[in-house]
Amino acid sequence: MLRLEDLTLFVRAAALSSFSEAAREAGLPPAQVSSAIKRLETALNIRLFARSTRSLRLTPEGETWLPYATQMLETMQAGLQQIQTPDDEIRGTLQIAVPSDLGRNLLLGIFRQFRQRHPALKLRILFSDQVTDVFKDPVDVAFRYGSNEDASYVALPIAPDNRRVLVASPDWIAKNGEPATPADLEKCDALTYVLRGRLFDRWTLTARGETHEVQVNGTIISDDAEVIRRLAIAGEGIANKSWLDVSEDVFQGRLKLLLPDYEGDGVPLNMICPHRKQLSPAVRLLYEAVKERCEALVQRRG
Repeated sequence: MLRLEDLTLFVRAAALSSFSEAAREAGLPPAQVSSAIKRLETALNIRLFARSTRSLRLTPEGETWLPYATQMLETMQAGLQQIQTPDDEIRGTLQIAVPSDLGRNLLLGIFRQFRQRHPALKLRILFSDQVTDVFKDPVDVAFRYGSNEDASYVALPIAPDNRRVLVASPDWIAKNGEPATPADLEKCDALTYVLRGRLFDRWTLTARGETHEVQVNGTIISDDAEVIRRLAIAGEGIANKSWLDVSEDVFQGRLKLLLPDYEGDGVPLNMICPHRKQLSPAVRLLYEAVKERCEALVQRRG
C-alpha cells in the first residue's frame, strides 16, 4: 500500500534533486526520506532514482511515474478541500434543549440568526420546562435556569445576574390598580405554575436588605411557563417571571414591571454540557452568541 507521506517525499526529492534537501524541507532526518523512497520502490517494483555519491536523478521509470504521483497528490488535496470546512464554517447537527418560554421568545431568534451565519449547520431544538437529562436525552447542550449544584456536568454561565420580576399588562393595571407593597400581592390575581409537581405560590422579594415572602393566590395555574406569560399579557393577573423571559414584552409595552424597587429570586441561566469534549466549535460559538444577547438584556434593566 502506498503511503501519502512517501508520495509527497518522492515528489519533493524529484523537484529538489536531493534527499537531503527534501528532508530539510520536511523537517525530517535524511535517512527517513531514503527509507520512504525504498518503500515506494518496493511497492512499485521499480527503481525511481539513480543514486551516486555526487548526484541524484530520476530513472526513466521514475520520470514516467512522477506526473502520476503528482496528480495523485493534487487529487487528494482537492478531495480534502471538499470535505473539510473553513475555520469560520461549522457543519453537522446540534441538538439543543431549551425552556419553553425562554426558547420561544428569546433564544429562537438567536438560534435563527446563528444558523443563518452558519448555513451548513442543522439545529434540532427541543422545547420543554422539564429538566433535561443531558446524559440520557438525545441532546448536545441544554439551557437551564438555576444554580449549578451538579458537578457531574459542565455548566457555562450565560446570565448569572438574571432575576425574577413581577409583571402585569397595562390593561390589568388599569382595572385593578398597581400594588404598592409586597403585602398587596396577597389580594391580587397571581398566575402561578407547577414544575415537577411543585406549585410555586410563595414569592420572595427583597429591598434594602429586608426579605419578604408572600403567599399568593390565583384562579389559573399552569405547568407551562409560556402559558403563564401569555395569560399575563392577556390581562389575567400578575406573573413572577425571569427577566429574560419577559424583557422584550416590557420593552414593547405588552407588560409593565411592578414593585421595581424590589428584587426577586436570582435565576441564573447556564448552558449545560455532559462533557468538556462536547464543547465543539459549534457549541462554543452558540454559547457566545446567547451570552452576548442575554448579558445585554440584563444590563439594560440595570
